[in-house]
Amino acid sequence: MPIRPATAQDLPAIKAIYDHEVLTGISTFATAPPGPDYWQVRLDSRAPGDHVYVADDGEGVLGYAYSSAYRPREAYARTRESSVYLHPEARGRGVGRSLYDVLLAAMRADGVRLAVAVVALPNDASRALHRACGFRSVGVLHDVGHKLGRWVDTELFELRLT
Repeated sequence: MPIRPATAQDLPAIKAIYDHEVLTGISTFATAPPGPDYWQVRLDSRAPGDHVYVADDGEGVLGYAYSSAYRPREAYARTRESSVYLHPEARGRGVGRSLYDVLLAAMRADGVRLAVAVVALPNDASRALHRACGFRSVGVLHDVGHKLGRWVDTELFELRLT
């Protein structure tokens, strides 16, 4: 699966994948699709450990992965939150694993010490992906979000990169 750094031309596809999840799923707790500037800021970030990658099969973007600041305070500078989102038709084909392999390697190269992932529950596929990539579960936050008419738990995962 070809994985490459995202470009500005990929932003509409990235936005469409994310917006679908915003409107129909629980993988993000956003309840309204963000504007295009939201994605441009992520793409433009040059902070060590911040990356956006896409899986592109030549016919279009199948999914994307990104890493960004975990928290805004300076002491968290070497910790990044990571996320993977896939087009519904790309799920179960190894695309998420391919994206994570490239993203985690780039984070390691930048000297990131810890990757953190937040998985809304239930999501057996995402839990399995994170475990397969070496993440370990460090706990569940119960009823932490309310979306699509129900309370949602999240499971926190961590991966030491050094």
